[in-house]
Amino acid sequence: MKTETTANKQSVTWIPLERAASQLGLRLKHSDNSVKMGYTDVMFEVQPSQRHAISFGKPISLPQPPVRENGQLYVTADSLSALLQTKAAIDPKTGQLSIGPIKPPSGTQDMNPQMTGTGRYGILGVAQNQDEMVAYAKRYLKVPYEFGAAPYEQSKRFDCSSFTRHVFKKFGQNLPRLARDQAKVGIPVERKNLQVGDLIFFTVPGRFKSDGIAGHVGIYIGGGKIIHTWGAPGVQISSIDTGYWKNVILSMRRVR
Repeated sequence: MKTETTANKQSVTWIPLERAASQLGLRLKHSDNSVKMGYTDVMFEVQPSQRHAISFGKPISLPQPPVRENGQLYVTADSLSALLQTKAAIDPKTGQLSIGPIKPPSGTQDMNPQMTGTGRYGILGVAQNQDEMVAYAKRYLKVPYEFGAAPYEQSKRFDCSSFTRHVFKKFGQNLPRLARDQAKVGIPVERKNLQVGDLIFFTVPGRFKSDGIAGHVGIYIGGGKIIHTWGAPGVQISSIDTGYWKNVILSMRRVR
């Protein structure tokens, strides 16, 4: 934390963004031009000296631009509150940082207004090309995982939702960027009715105000398995009927 006195004698406290990310359990990724934060995919992005930022996939304007000093990015409490869309404050006596629970704002599902429950079929539709979808997704097995990965064409990497988005784009569906927003498109399905190409969403326990917010996503490929990416070794196939993933399934949806 560092404190400055402005021209009108007011005291301004600057908060290391890395401290806020650590307190919330968010991953943080630095680049020359920006800092990205999120759990399994990017939720927030800020740039040094720029008021423009991204919060839950949408552009916002911060009250004060972040500053970079000694390799650290600092924000004011007001800007941190605006970025996280919750209350962030510094106790003036103890210097303790308090941050309210973060949750996506209402209307986030509308970030891609062209997406509907029925969707628009491209030349290759999901329902008509299930085997082709599985084969296409498997082409990327072991492609490395990278939090906040840029589009595959640039980075040659994926995070969970950029992978599903990349595969579905091939088959005529333009999914939103974040897992939490992908979980709001299409129609719900039950386990007994799962079909190849359905999306399965998982909770990341304890990281959001509600465990009902999707923090991870994979594509069902049949036989009780999904293809997804989560850390090493990158894109992989996992069972949803045994092991870890069975216990954290949140919802299942069909986008056609």
